[in-house]
Amino acid sequence: MDRRVKYTKATIEDTFLNLLEKKDIGSITVTEICEKADINRATFYRYYIDIYDLLKNIQDSFIDEIKASNAMIYLKDYTVYNFTKEILEIFYHNKQLVKILFDTNNSIYFITEVLEVAYEKASSKWFNSFPEMDESEIEYAAVYVFNGALGVINYWIKNNFDKDIDEVSKYIEKLTIDGIHKFVYKK
Repeated sequence: MDRRVKYTKATIEDTFLNLLEKKDIGSITVTEICEKADINRATFYRYYIDIYDLLKNIQDSFIDEIKASNAMIYLKDYTVYNFTKEILEIFYHNKQLVKILFDTNNSIYFITEVLEVAYEKASSKWFNSFPEMDESEIEYAAVYVFNGALGVINYWIKNNFDKDIDEVSKYIEKLTIDGIHKFVYKK
């Protein structure tokens, strides 16, 4: 991709994300983005159909970044801790975007995509590790684990990344492996 195109798209996306931090997506206009990004409307429409297409492009690019991570590529060699830590590092390095994606009303698409990517990668490992479990049991376990982990991650994000990545990764691993029992029944 041409450097000028990359720069223009990055400017549009950054402007849009800055507006999304302050406003609901429904109250942002293409005109407003163009004025703040100092581009004309034709330039915006050269790359995006509308604001929702812009958001979807941003989400898709971020999902692609997650899919390309070592955590996703080499999952079979990863522990829950290592997998979680690598994903959290990607989230941490994209704080503004992640906060917006978890806050927006349209975040269900993003969250569903993240869950599908994680399940796709983890399920084959689980089928090999737990041959006594059938597909339905693996799916229920995956829903429990991934939604629980996503809840912890969402809480971490809502608290402005208040805990260290290492600490959150350990929480998720502990909860995944031991369940809540060790947290509730500490001696």
